Amino acid sequence: MTPKRPLILVTNDDGISAKGIYSLQKAVASYGDVVVVAPDSPQSGMGHAITISEPLRLKKGDFFEGVEAYSCSGTPVDCVKLGIYEILHRKPDLILSGINHGANTATNVLYSGTMSAAVEGAMEGIPSVGFSLYDFGSNADFNDAMEVVKTIVSGVLTNGMQKGVCLNVNIPKVPPGELKGIQICRQAHAFWEDRFDKRMDPFDKPYYWLTGNFVDQESSNDTDLYWIDKGFVSVVPTQFDMTAYSALDDLKKWKL
Repeated sequence: MTPKRPLILVTNDDGISAKGIYSLQKAVASYGDVVVVAPDSPQSGMGHAITISEPLRLKKGDFFEGVEAYSCSGTPVDCVKLGIYEILHRKPDLILSGINHGANTATNVLYSGTMSAAVEGAMEGIPSVGFSLYDFGSNADFNDAMEVVKTIVSGVLTNGMQKGVCLNVNIPKVPPGELKGIQICRQAHAFWEDRFDKRMDPFDKPYYWLTGNFVDQESSNDTDLYWIDKGFVSVVPTQFDMTAYSALDDLKKWKL
């Protein structure tokens, strides 16, 4: 009997027309039966948002040759939920998100629609991975990133993953063929120093662009930012349980 091929659900936050998701679905085509459900427009920075104030719409289309694919009017997490419960009518064997245009290192994971899709998969008990390439350019080269995808997906399908854990994979921007390897590491302690660019519209009313600098708060050699800077792919196991266990005993001493 021929072994059953894994069912792989693919999504992203850059939209179904993005070069990154085209590269991702192509990279994993030989690993299983691929179904794509992705936003119909860019949804970067949406985090774990879901759509509750308006209807969600799905449109099946010939977005990728030989692949069942749908565009969705909602967020990346909406795409995962609809993919599982309205399109597949079952949990897939693997959820992949990306390949994002731009890194999702350190605390960026909290804002990332790419990683929120993977976290949603982990919440459902499904092995899930988010992939990001540290290149915002429209002409970004995804060839090396596709090889990284194949390596990680092969590892997940062979070894499995802990329930409730997904992988945050970040790929540095380096010349073709010059990736130095893959490092398993932790999330860096880094934050945005936010500021706003205030401007005036033609009616003399103010509007704002969020900007700022992303600053590493530590100098350690075991974080995603450290290894990305050295030309390595970083892989951070990520979980949705945000309980601060170290604070539980202190809180229990309060006289509440």
